[in-house]
Amino acid sequence: MNSSEQDHDSGLPREERLVSVETMRKSDAWTIANLVSSKELMRRAGTAIFEAADWKSPVAVVCGKGNNAGDGYVAADLMKKAGIDCRIILLEERFSGDGKYYFDICREAGIPVEIYSEATDLHPFGSILDCLLGTGFQGEVTCAMKDLIGKINESGAYVVSADINSGLNGDTGMGSVYVISDLTVSIGNYKFGHFRGEARRAMKTKVNCDIGIRIISE
Repeated sequence: MNSSEQDHDSGLPREERLVSVETMRKSDAWTIANLVSSKELMRRAGTAIFEAADWKSPVAVVCGKGNNAGDGYVAADLMKKAGIDCRIILLEERFSGDGKYYFDICREAGIPVEIYSEATDLHPFGSILDCLLGTGFQGEVTCAMKDLIGKINESGAYVVSADINSGLNGDTGMGSVYVISDLTVSIGNYKFGHFRGEARRAMKTKVNCDIGIRIISE
């Protein structure tokens, strides 16, 4: 195949073909069942995010409750080891199993943690890592999540989104309230939502990081 041939849906070279959220979910599950542990995949994802960005200290690692947050905890631990001042801001104290494993590592490393409130001020931060919602998000953000996304967008910080910008649908790229990033670090493969809907407005720059997930055809 000529490397200049383009994928019809995405405009990307065919070797970088986009996948649906469901294909990514199945591929992730197959890889964990057959090749790599879930904790190792999370470690690789967080490392890829950490290495992809030019962090401006101090950094706020803003986390929801899912595995997307776990990637953020890995990145926060690496920031701490690199001498980058960082703080974890939790929307709520809920964790995925693997996420809790890496959150506890951050606690042991002495990384400050706070629970988000209306008084939370993001303006002092040079960078913000958005780990609130992943590619599987559907629907509308509400209440505290909506308020926090607004504060991220108004902060003036260098914003990095983990996998996809929180608030965007991973298949359609649509969302009424979403994080606007300077850099979006896609994990595994680009998803359709990285190029559809509001993606162009939401993502100033994006990069995909291969962490060893075997893509299973639909």
